Parts: sequence; structure tokens; C-alpha cells
Amino acid sequence: MITISIDPVAFTIGSLEVRWYGIFIALAILTVVLWTAWQVKKGARISYDTVFTAAVVGIPSGLVLSRLLHVVDNWEYYGRHWGEIIGGGGLTAYGGVLGATIGIWIYSRFSKMNFGYFADMVAPGIILAQAVGRVGCTINGCCYGLETLVPWAIIYTHPNSFCPLGTPVHPTTVYEIFWNLLVFVILLRLKGHLRPDGSLYMVYISLYSAYRLGMDFLREGTPFLFFNLHQAQFIAVIVLSITIPLLVMKTRWVRAEK
Repeated sequence: MITISIDPVAFTIGSLEVRWYGIFIALAILTVVLWTAWQVKKGARISYDTVFTAAVVGIPSGLVLSRLLHVVDNWEYYGRHWGEIIGGGGLTAYGGVLGATIGIWIYSRFSKMNFGYFADMVAPGIILAQAVGRVGCTINGCCYGLETLVPWAIIYTHPNSFCPLGTPVHPTTVYEIFWNLLVFVILLRLKGHLRPDGSLYMVYISLYSAYRLGMDFLREGTPFLFFNLHQAQFIAVIVLSITIPLLVMKTRWVRAEK
């Protein structure tokens, strides 16, 4: 068994608690921005101004949908505590990704941005950022798995943790960190080989959705939505029902551009 005794609260400012979770979410956002800027520096066919505007649009739209899905997922609590609906204390990875995607897609409709090209360029950075964000979840004790006796189970001991104390659980956030890093490597290998534009992003969102569909059967702490599926699993089914047919029918392999 692995014991985590780290205080999820990094520091306090008066009555305000700053958790490692929030710090790593900020680092995850920074990871995406820096990755995208690096791609532009390496010669990607997009301007820094477009990257900046996409960040201005994508970050808030991602945070809004991320928070909204968290509230819906925990409506039993928020339905009784309306004053806590607006806040950043709970976010969802899916909401962040899809919210940012929708926001930037809408922006691309009113600009000259090639959305598919941009999505392919940023996709490896997104999954890398998700790995960074899950480090914060691991320290926080949220998104924990079902109780288990496997040798690599995690036991949380700090009272500020969101996971039940002293209970060995599946380290689902650690599983996701490893999966996200594997997907990151896969996307780097596929980068430049898939057409049309947007195909690499669909591979990314498909692989992440497949993971969430399967792994969330080991997740605890979120209610079932439909057909004994958690919210993330239901979203994963919808995403996969769209991306898999498109990948099969439209995506083709090409030689990487030199």
C-alpha cells in the first residue's frame, strides 16, 4: 500500500485556502499555452496573436463548462447550497477540454483560423496538461477509486484530503497520469502523418474517451447518470460515437512534411 500524507492545502491567505489542486490546474493551463507557443516558434502556420486570442477565449470557456459539469455531477449537494455554485473548488477534465474546444471553434467561425490545424497542433499539449493536472488531483485526494486491496492501492491520511481516510483505494488519478503520458507519446508519433486537419485531435479525444469509459468503472464519488454510467462515461460514449466513424471514414495516413 502507498500512503499519501501530504496536506492538500499548499498555503492559506487569511481565510482563503490555496490547494495544490488549484496550483496544478494553473500549471496545466500554462502547459497548454507554452506548448502552443513552442509549436509556433518551431514554424507552425499560425501567429502568436491567434494563439493569444485562442487562449483568451478557450481558458474561460473551458473553466465555465468544467465547473458546470461538476455542479451537475454533484447536484445533490449544490441543489442545497446555491451560493457555492459559482466558484473554482470543483472542476472536471472533460468540461475543461470540451469547453475550450467549443469556445475556440466558435471563435474560428468568426476569424481566419483553421480550427482543424490548430486543434492538431495543440492536441499533444492538452493531454500533457491533463497529466499535470492529475498530479494535483492525486495530492488532493479527489477523483479517487473504489476500495481495493491491490498492492499499489493508495491510502490517504491527511484530514484535508477528499478521499475517505485510511481506506485503500484504486489510484485512478495515477492510472490516468500514465495513460495520458502514453497518449502524448502516441500523438507525437502520429503528428504530421494524418489527414485531413483535425484527425490528430480526434485520435486524442478518442483515446481519452476510451480511457474514461473503461476506467470510470473503478471511480468512486460521482453518481450514475444514465444506464449505470457516470457523467464522464456518458460523454465518452457520445464523443466516441462521433469520432470513431469520422476517423474510419475520413482519416488517411500520409508521409510527414519535412
